[in-house]
Amino acid sequence: MQQSHDPASLAEMAAFAAITEARSFTKAALRVGRDSTVLSRRLQSLEQRLGVRLLHRTTRSVSLTEAGAEFLVRVRAILASVDEAEAAASAHASGTPRGLLRLALPGTFGRMWIGPLLPHFLATFPDVRIEAEFSNRFVDLVAENFDVAVRLGALEDSRLVARKIATRRRLLCAAPSYLARRGAPEAPEALTEHACLGFSGFQTFPTWEMTDSSGRRVNVEVSGPMVCDDAEVLVEAAVQGLGLMMSTDWLVGRELADGRLVPLLEDWTLADEGAVYVVMPSARGQAAKTRAFADWIGKRFAPEPPWTSRPVSKACSMGRAGG
Repeated sequence: MQQSHDPASLAEMAAFAAITEARSFTKAALRVGRDSTVLSRRLQSLEQRLGVRLLHRTTRSVSLTEAGAEFLVRVRAILASVDEAEAAASAHASGTPRGLLRLALPGTFGRMWIGPLLPHFLATFPDVRIEAEFSNRFVDLVAENFDVAVRLGALEDSRLVARKIATRRRLLCAAPSYLARRGAPEAPEALTEHACLGFSGFQTFPTWEMTDSSGRRVNVEVSGPMVCDDAEVLVEAAVQGLGLMMSTDWLVGRELADGRLVPLLEDWTLADEGAVYVVMPSARGQAAKTRAFADWIGKRFAPEPPWTSRPVSKACSMGRAGG
């Protein structure tokens, strides 16, 4: 007869094993911290379910029946397996980071600033395997069974545990070749006289919102030779001198660092929302692999994100889309 190992049956087996090892209901109760009547009821329930007596009982001692001796061998193996399973599960929460880590990463940002770091993370935590999805779609971490996501902008899902790992800002920039040909704008209003590359993914497009240090706000409706929903194309067009563009600092950090693009109107702030966050489904019962990645990537982006502090090797350069 095959038995299902539900919590009740496991409790009955544990009671049977404890009584057998202590050879006394009273001593077994002291060992497991239960009343002896509880152990007695569990043993009776087990014997009734199996349809066989497992222990001979006297007022002074208990001893195994033949069926009980055979059953005890299997019970010990089952209980040992349960202990091993619990220890393995607990290790995921409190021990060495291990197992499959599923990451949801924004396409462009993830390829530029996180993808090149993943081999270093795996070298640090060799018992972890990574399955990463690079996409600009919004993923449901819980429904799609992701452990961690990196998100840009403002967060709206209050169910998630979020940690800010970096700031971001928008800026205006152009290639030296464009500035040599057309000059640099000295005020936002002058942008109407310039060739402006338009990223249609910005909510305010084709209006660029700018604020100075005194709080004065200027909205400029721009136009130019190219409008695109992929900022990678616009960055390359700007580098080639086609026009000036509004971009996010992480997207053009390399071009600014090596002088292919130059920042403009730096006394003005462009409208932006949010930052860079690492988000997780829940803080409760969080696996060690999840905490390890969140802590590790946070340290890589502190105290300043890499796109503001140093140029990055061209070997890491990959395709880009706005963010």
